[in-house]
Amino acid sequence: MNTDPREILNQSAMTNFQILIIAITIGLNAMDGFDVQSIAFASPGIANEWGIDLAALGVVLSMELIGMGLGSFLLGGMADKLGRRPTILFSLVVMALGMFMVTTTSSIFTLSFWRIVTGVGIGGMLAATNAVAAEFSSSGRRHLCISLMAIGYPIGGVVGGSIASMLLASFDWRAVFYLGAAVTALFIPVCYFLVPESVHWLTRKQPTGALEKINKTFKKFGHAAVAALPEVSLDLRKKSIGDIFSPSMVATTLIVSSTYFLHILTFYFILKWVPKIVVDMGFAASSAGGVLVWANVGAVLGGAIFGLLTLRFDLKKLAIGVLFFSAVFVALFGRTPADLSIMSLFCAMAGFFTNTGVVSLYAIIAQVFPTHVRAFGTGFVIGVGRGGSVLSPILAGFLLELGIALPSVAMVMAIGSMIGAIVLTFLKLKSASPSEG
Repeated sequence: MNTDPREILNQSAMTNFQILIIAITIGLNAMDGFDVQSIAFASPGIANEWGIDLAALGVVLSMELIGMGLGSFLLGGMADKLGRRPTILFSLVVMALGMFMVTTTSSIFTLSFWRIVTGVGIGGMLAATNAVAAEFSSSGRRHLCISLMAIGYPIGGVVGGSIASMLLASFDWRAVFYLGAAVTALFIPVCYFLVPESVHWLTRKQPTGALEKINKTFKKFGHAAVAALPEVSLDLRKKSIGDIFSPSMVATTLIVSSTYFLHILTFYFILKWVPKIVVDMGFAASSAGGVLVWANVGAVLGGAIFGLLTLRFDLKKLAIGVLFFSAVFVALFGRTPADLSIMSLFCAMAGFFTNTGVVSLYAIIAQVFPTHVRAFGTGFVIGVGRGGSVLSPILAGFLLELGIALPSVAMVMAIGSMIGAIVLTFLKLKSASPSEG
């Protein structure tokens, strides 16, 4: 009988409590999705109130993405060293503070600072939740669970965007951030009481009290207690998060990171500029938020369908195909006429493929990085990707400010996903061994 707690979770059917934890990660990612997109919903109001031009607005739109890069690097490493649970709780506190303080700002500088703070929390959250979804799922349902976790991001855009559109019809842009801060704060007690430390992390690191914590979690899952933890040498327990740059992993790290960076260039063009583009076509800010909501509706459907497809088809081939169609539909979105129905349709299709591209890369990240570097590996890839997310709205803003037509700008921004698909063909995809994973 196998007594390795990791293998028990890998091979057993998922219990209701495990499903609850996955549902919480979906909620956390949904909150992340709304927090990131909140500045896009608020940007028309900020631009009108403060009188800033498109180029300056592009810089503001990128600030929390800089913070996300910092948070992904720093807090991803924290999640591997100190645990997934404390990282999630710390990230929630940082995010709630940043969202609330945005409402007190009256200048681009202070707004940018608090968006960076918010981004630090979001970056840490993304790294930790990807690890939690991977480590609390069974091996047969891991890709599906990660895909479901990842579609929380656009769910936050759909639900939060719908509420934001209603708020903007009656209140100013600050209402969007009040909403984000309140929801973020509510997740602190939820995670404190319902999300235990990762069994995989506890088994690998074996800190004081690890066995007791694992058996407490197993009792909630309905599993029998384990008498002892498997022997893990001190050298293995102390392996460095820097192993993502070891000879055996560096090629994988570089390929996945560069693919994510390239695709994010395309992804954030849609995510950040749709509301402003729609407003500049003469529509109300509330209507602009509605168009972006359709991008998120498409993203939710795409992620869910992708997760189901991973149960039967090759993950890498699916990801390459998704990135290719991301480029196609972002380019097509740039050619839509000033018609809300048509724009919503093509925005939904662009969202379907661009977000599914992110979902597919999250699944690949969780598969290629073992437990001791899973959160840091995720954080590193996301951190590198933030370079693309920072560059994307700034580049698009300057292109639009130069007077370049939207179809040409969209074509330029679509190139990232196309090149990313090509780079991903070089990845040698294999699972981490059970003892590592």
